[in-house]
Amino acid sequence: MRLKKKFPDTIIIVLSILVIFVILTWIIPAGEFQRTEIKGRSVLIPGSYQKVERHPQGLGAFLTAPIKGFISASQIIAFVFIVGGAFGIINRTGAINAGLNNIIKFCSRRPNYKKFIIPFVMVLFSIAGATFGMSEEVLVFILITIPLALALGHDSIVGVAMPFIGAGAGFAGAFCNPFTVGIAQEIAEIPVFSGWEYRLVVWAVLTTIAIVFVMIYANMIEKKPERSPVYSIDSKRDLIDFHNEENQIFTVRRKMILFLLLIAIFVLVYGVNTWEWHINEIAGLFLALGILSAIVYRLSANDAVDGLINGAKDMITAALVIGLSKGLLIVATDGKIIDTILNSLALLAKNFHSVISAEIMFIFQGILNFFIPSGSGQAALTMPIMAPLSDLLGITRQTAVLAFQLGDGLFNMIIPTSGITMGVLSIAKIPYQKWVKWLFPLMILFFIAALLILIPPVLYFDW
Repeated sequence: MRLKKKFPDTIIIVLSILVIFVILTWIIPAGEFQRTEIKGRSVLIPGSYQKVERHPQGLGAFLTAPIKGFISASQIIAFVFIVGGAFGIINRTGAINAGLNNIIKFCSRRPNYKKFIIPFVMVLFSIAGATFGMSEEVLVFILITIPLALALGHDSIVGVAMPFIGAGAGFAGAFCNPFTVGIAQEIAEIPVFSGWEYRLVVWAVLTTIAIVFVMIYANMIEKKPERSPVYSIDSKRDLIDFHNEENQIFTVRRKMILFLLLIAIFVLVYGVNTWEWHINEIAGLFLALGILSAIVYRLSANDAVDGLINGAKDMITAALVIGLSKGLLIVATDGKIIDTILNSLALLAKNFHSVISAEIMFIFQGILNFFIPSGSGQAALTMPIMAPLSDLLGITRQTAVLAFQLGDGLFNMIIPTSGITMGVLSIAKIPYQKWVKWLFPLMILFFIAALLILIPPVLYFDW
């Protein structure tokens, strides 16, 4: 009898990549650009690259990278635990379960409405990604959209795709994201948020591709659930029993809790845009939501704490993966290979037609994103070089910014070095290899679309 080989766990994959990064520090020459500080950000000085003494990483770096990663990612790990705990309290009240049960009843009475749920949710998250750069915040919504997708007869991949792919498409096609487009344009010395008209078209194209892909997949799974890559995983989930009378009762208290959740979401959006909130404030917001939910539902102190602990327990794997992913980047940084990769790929773009050069810049940003999965960080690192390079290549600086945002945003959804990506998958309990297999066709569509999107700004108009 032939035994089926089990694919390595996500943590094993991350540790394997860590080994590869250690080896690369022995192969890729070490180098550095000189840096200067502009408006509180460290940016590279174009033309200042020089080779430096090698800093190969060894066994010690491999063993200490995880703890360094945890220290570096401590803020987001704490965020994951606190938000997970807050939702543990909310779940203890049964409010989300009862709310989902009502949605199912509504869709059963009006089946035509069901098909609008996925596009509606994805457009909302895409707008969030395009405007205020929704990223870590997606972790919050995974806890809601997975049970929603399962309740509607889809699978957990659809539950992840609605917020994560939606926000990712919006992030890549952002027209006024201050953390990517804003920073990149400022460094490139062009008016902030200028060229938004064409970026709005880009946003619409990428969002449409994402929605159509997810809708086709969701319809397929609804007809044949066994075709889902996570069918066996979903069948073992602790699913809501919608036939349980307790889960069907949408009491006034449960309605109040969902209303508080809705208010929290509006406050989150307003706080990020107006008060410049980051994950500390967002974590505090959801902790307050959990406490208020316990008070409204009249949970005992012990029940509320049990909910908090159980919710945090569900985040342990996600926290481990996030910390380890951060450790990968520390090894690459300590080995001084990132600037060498940046310099080599930038020089490569000089040797081609302007259209090909623009597309190489896009691919280059995607490759670099493997090492620096941070939009603002990558903008500060690459735009001081890409902006003047685009002048030499006959490409507008707006196009260089567009190549950056496409490369950064699209590849974020698949790279294993992104703590957010791996955290989302860990929370959803979806193995990384299954996610890659499902996402790969969509990434090809995104890749082709990005290459085509870069042609008009180079050939047909100056923006």
